[in-house]
Amino acid sequence: MEQTLTISIQDYLKNIYELTENGETASTNALAKKLNISAPSVTGMVQKLASAKPALVEYQKHQGVTLTKDGKKAALEVIRHHRLLEAWLVQTLGYSWDEVHEEAEKLEHVISEDFERRIAAAMGHPIRDPHGELIPTADLKMPLDDSTPLSALRPNQTATIQRVKASDADLLRHLEELGLVPGAQIEVKDYSPYDHNLTIKVGRKTTVLGLNITSKIFIEEI
Repeated sequence: MEQTLTISIQDYLKNIYELTENGETASTNALAKKLNISAPSVTGMVQKLASAKPALVEYQKHQGVTLTKDGKKAALEVIRHHRLLEAWLVQTLGYSWDEVHEEAEKLEHVISEDFERRIAAAMGHPIRDPHGELIPTADLKMPLDDSTPLSALRPNQTATIQRVKASDADLLRHLEELGLVPGAQIEVKDYSPYDHNLTIKVGRKTTVLGLNITSKIFIEEI
């Protein structure tokens, strides 16, 4: 099935997965915004995917889109390729974590299953990509994620950063400068209920973070 899917369809499935991974449905407007495509074009493609044999999505007008079992499997295959490639680019070719997303976006559609198996084995079958995101298993299951958004923490709580859900290169560079990378230990010093800003300490640095950042960092409380 994977070989019959166009790059466009793979991108749709991957983005629908990301919008629905918490059990929600993806609206056509949200999908259009994520893909930077017009809403009517999204509706047309979603209808095509729903009528495919086998169907890749379930869609009802005004009720959003969810993946079928086959659609989810195809989405996880692309996500596995993407995250393995990011890990490989960092570990083997010396890319930084803010450089790998665009490269992986191009390569994820073209590598063979044999290439996927070889780079996974060469890296010792990594569980996470450079941003800490979990890599789907070889049998296309997403490992359980029990991390919590940093935004949920309050003063005197401490935690370890597990993953950063971001692909924007400027943001990733900014987070690295602040020491906010997977594995870093942080302590919440203050919280503002009016704007939801958190004052956190990372090593010797203390910084104030807004919700736009704390909602993208996921942690495990210590």
